[in-house]
Amino acid sequence: MATESGRSTGFDVRKGRGQYAWGGLLHVHADLVPVLDRRLQAAVGLPLAWYDVLLELNAAPERRLRMGELGERVVLSRTRVSRLVDELVRAGLVRRESNPADKRSAYAVLTDLGRGRLRAAAPAYQSGIVEHFTRHLSDEELEVLATALWRVHAAHTAADGTAATEVSRSSERGH
Repeated sequence: MATESGRSTGFDVRKGRGQYAWGGLLHVHADLVPVLDRRLQAAVGLPLAWYDVLLELNAAPERRLRMGELGERVVLSRTRVSRLVDELVRAGLVRRESNPADKRSAYAVLTDLGRGRLRAAAPAYQSGIVEHFTRHLSDEELEVLATALWRVHAAHTAADGTAATEVSRSSERGH
């Protein structure tokens, strides 16, 4: 698409709105994840990936999840979950428990130390989201964006056979 000056804007409203939105989402994610990671590391020495795992465990019943469930819930690739849990175990923030009902699986369980570190990191995480994301959007824009993104997530999880309740749980946790 060209402007009156003849310069290309790189975006044809009629054909590329979806790609434009997708590109914006990818750029914002790429911009903000490292910023939030540095902020958490500086504030409490906690990587963002660790924070995400601790957040999910804290929200789970009895503050524990089977490794497969944790892999489905975190906003990380599932292949990284086992390695992250190993790191968190070494740091004393999580412990592994065997599953008496299924010896092939194990639980990741949030420790008291892990819960304390999560609580210590929460203000830095939340203020980072406000400073670098929400302050740039109106309440109405945030509502539209949240509704649209959770709708796409729900469609994806439904297609994968994941329980639809995970969508509402994740939105309640502040993801």
